[in-house]
Amino acid sequence: MRRTPLPGPKAQEILRRKEAAVPSSLSVYVPTIVASAEGALVHDVDGNTFIDMSGGIGCLNVGHAAPDVVTAVQEQAARFTHTDFTVIPYEPYIAMAERLAQLAPGPWPKKAALFNSGAEAVENAVKFSRAHTGRPALIAFSGAFHGRTLLAMTLTSKVHPYKAGFGPFAPEVYRAPYAYCYRCPLGLRHPSCGIACADELERMLTTHVAAESVSALVIEPVQGEGGFVVPPREFLQRLEGICRSNGINFIADEVQTGFGRTGRLFACEHFGLTPDLMVLAKSLAAGMPLSAVVGRAEVMDAAPDSGIGGTYVGNPVACAAGLAVLDTCASADLPGQAERLGERLRGRLLQLQERFAAIGDVRGLGAMLAVELVEDRQSKAPARELTGRVLARALEGGAIFLRAGIHGNVIRVLMPLVIRESELDEALDVLEAALRAETTRSGS
Repeated sequence: MRRTPLPGPKAQEILRRKEAAVPSSLSVYVPTIVASAEGALVHDVDGNTFIDMSGGIGCLNVGHAAPDVVTAVQEQAARFTHTDFTVIPYEPYIAMAERLAQLAPGPWPKKAALFNSGAEAVENAVKFSRAHTGRPALIAFSGAFHGRTLLAMTLTSKVHPYKAGFGPFAPEVYRAPYAYCYRCPLGLRHPSCGIACADELERMLTTHVAAESVSALVIEPVQGEGGFVVPPREFLQRLEGICRSNGINFIADEVQTGFGRTGRLFACEHFGLTPDLMVLAKSLAAGMPLSAVVGRAEVMDAAPDSGIGGTYVGNPVACAAGLAVLDTCASADLPGQAERLGERLRGRLLQLQERFAAIGDVRGLGAMLAVELVEDRQSKAPARELTGRVLARALEGGAIFLRAGIHGNVIRVLMPLVIRESELDEALDVLEAALRAETTRSGS
């Protein structure tokens, strides 16, 4: 699928313009320029084709240029592109809010507000919660990623590259251990490790912050940037119980896990959770700038008139894309597709773990799967450099995989859920070849 070295001559010319016009902090992972894409394939300006196992960092569950989404965007753009919903409202926003309220878990009446990005939705979920409770404090978790705006960055756990040099951060944020059982944050070697993390949160409400001061607990049901960490079911259920007992709002960040990725429409469904508020983005609108906070009407109605909003939030073109995505999720059974693809993917990754001692862990839910690379399985020392070399060699072979994890040693899979099985198999062949080459080189 590759025709030229990367970057090819046309891409080199455009990337030189990028260096002159775009800040260096916006570095690029794949050194080329995209020309077109469809499904799970990306084509660059020099004629190279890649299997996209990154999906725009999880934005493309329905695939690149999904026909129904493209049609919806074109038709809405031809009607009107913007009014600001709070100046002149429009039906696509209302329809999107209705659909999300129907789909979100929980027995109570629900409402939804729309925004542009995941970070923006996180910030507004906190505003809704603080207005509802009248309390200032928040609880976040080790390994969390919630965005790059000030409060979202404060809630985020990973320092480099997301927080270093960007302080001071927002006050009244307290961090609890997340049940990352492969690397137990409490140093335990016990099956109840996840429950111990919940116990630690209860202790925090005595030793760090009073429960009556906490407005919300903000958590990813499965950590994304943190390394596709799946906690024990009991851990999340205990956290929700602690919140209920103390009048704390339970906010689930489903930005990366939502819309079928884990084999359910929302990851909360795996754990029997009914969050007070849910934060949604990424695959909500197939990469169009749209995010949402959806949850209990009582909480959503607590903010004062005009206390929530923004010029571009819930843009009508993005709403049209989002409605088309929801239709596709249902008609194509994307959660079921994720479950089927996930079984095939997990089986192959477990085979790779048998062949390569550098794979310390295989984990995830549905099609949201990852491998963690280690120097050796006994010490579990993170193999960050090996991970980088494997990813670079896979890219040379025409497959785009991304890294994750607090140590940068996790290879995650976020492919479009419309990927063909032959494309998935080919991408995994490329990954296997990269692992073989680089572990042989390093002696792992």
